[in-house]
Amino acid sequence: MNLFSPAEVAKNYINIGKGKVNTPIWKMIFLGILAGAFIAVGGVASTTASVSISAASVAKLVGACVFPGGLAMVLLAGSELFTGNCLLTLPLLQKEIKVGGMLKNWVFVYIGNLIGGCLVAAFCAFGHQFSLFGNGMAVSVISTAVAKCSMPFGDALLKGIMCNFLVCIAVWISFAAKDVAGKIIGIFFPIMMFVLCGFEHSVANMYYISAGLFANGIPAYAQAAAAAGVNTSALTLGGFFGANLLPVTIGNIIGGGVFVGILYGAIYLGKKKEDK
Repeated sequence: MNLFSPAEVAKNYINIGKGKVNTPIWKMIFLGILAGAFIAVGGVASTTASVSISAASVAKLVGACVFPGGLAMVLLAGSELFTGNCLLTLPLLQKEIKVGGMLKNWVFVYIGNLIGGCLVAAFCAFGHQFSLFGNGMAVSVISTAVAKCSMPFGDALLKGIMCNFLVCIAVWISFAAKDVAGKIIGIFFPIMMFVLCGFEHSVANMYYISAGLFANGIPAYAQAAAAAGVNTSALTLGGFFGANLLPVTIGNIIGGGVFVGILYGAIYLGKKKEDK
């Protein structure tokens, strides 16, 4: 059989989760930086592939088909992604890890993801990668960041729930597969669907919004965005962290931690009884 059953995935993830929370903090941060960079590169490639396509629906589909490469790198090359680690609620439910260990992992991996995403955004902005297509890519990057910072709190929260439900399902499927091809195929469709639907991923947004901020600070890019009618008033650090990352992160925790981690743990493993 080339797949682990859902019950076997749930059981296997207990040891995976225990390994994650017992990882030294410095490794959590550096593995988080790598994952943030991998997701960011997926975002760069997605925008690059779609920005020159005039038909919006086709452009969105093409970009969505490219983005899953980021998560493929995360899972196959080895790194730590906050959104995937929302599944740590499963070993927590089984009392195999403690709340403090889970939160420690989430915090330091999140910090690493933020650093990785911002680094890729800075490299692309100041390396003039956003000048592609006559600064058309810069306009797309800035307008995307503005849209994310302008989103109502409730919308961002609900889109965050939907997004990480799909991301954690993708991670779950990858753990079910026993070979590289199976893992990549399993990852592809849930991730493609979340991008196509416009759901909100906190780690991807660490890149998308920081890229918009960096690009808007470069006169040629800012002028191109203004000429295209993009109002950048919402594109601030407050918009980045307060209007977007806060609700999206909460939503991601609910979508992945509750609707996948806790639900699947309860279904396939049950609640671990207290020792007598």
